[in-house]
Amino acid sequence: MIAIIDYGMGNLRSVSKAFEAVGHQAVVTREARVIANASHVVLPGVGAFGDCMANLERYELIAPIYSAVQTGKPFLGICLGLQLLFTESEEFGTHKGLGIIPGRVKKFVLDPSLKVPHMGWNDVRPRSSDSLFTGIEAPRYYFLHSYYFVPEREEDVLATASYGGDFTAAIRKDHLFACQFHPEKSQAVGLRILRKRTKRKNRYQQKSRSQVSQYRHASRSEIVSAITMTSSSRQSNDPTCTRIANCPSTLVCVR
Repeated sequence: MIAIIDYGMGNLRSVSKAFEAVGHQAVVTREARVIANASHVVLPGVGAFGDCMANLERYELIAPIYSAVQTGKPFLGICLGLQLLFTESEEFGTHKGLGIIPGRVKKFVLDPSLKVPHMGWNDVRPRSSDSLFTGIEAPRYYFLHSYYFVPEREEDVLATASYGGDFTAAIRKDHLFACQFHPEKSQAVGLRILRKRTKRKNRYQQKSRSQVSQYRHASRSEIVSAITMTSSSRQSNDPTCTRIANCPSTLVCVR
């Protein structure tokens, strides 16, 4: 079962219908128990960054999100759901994000001939041979955004697009994939992305569901610190791990 996180904003119905179209049951929820029991987690998003972060806190959804990421559950962020994963945003002031991926969300500053928001279909250029884009010639997806994200680490960038200059269109970090475009609005090529995401085998062990309650009363910075420290400890102490050397991960690899 796929859990689509409901924080009172976002294109929830269209995302849910898109997963149904590729043959998967999707539940729109803000219950920590349902998110913990799900096989996949989706963080959609439409709206202002600061309002969305406030709603995530109001509905106590930050701890379930961190737990899903840490336990290695396949995770998908869409549009603003991608931007929320970053350190901070400059949308209507400076707002702290979830801090799962280091980087900053910035506003488009473009030639007056280019309108903001960036809206409509645009070509996406994969940077690697990741199987999410294999078999798709000239991938083209639907965008609707006024802000773009700048990751600190080049290795997190999976694909780029251009609108008055290049920007990051998708990121990937182990089990986490997020895109600035809307796969649920991108017709067949978008559904193909969703189908591939749900077919991928989870390469990470699922930890205890009690981790949701473990993080419930911790601050955002404490949770991010715990995730990073656990990752560093595991990488340095596990002699069987083949990714110890120069491993850039700030997520918890539990292989």
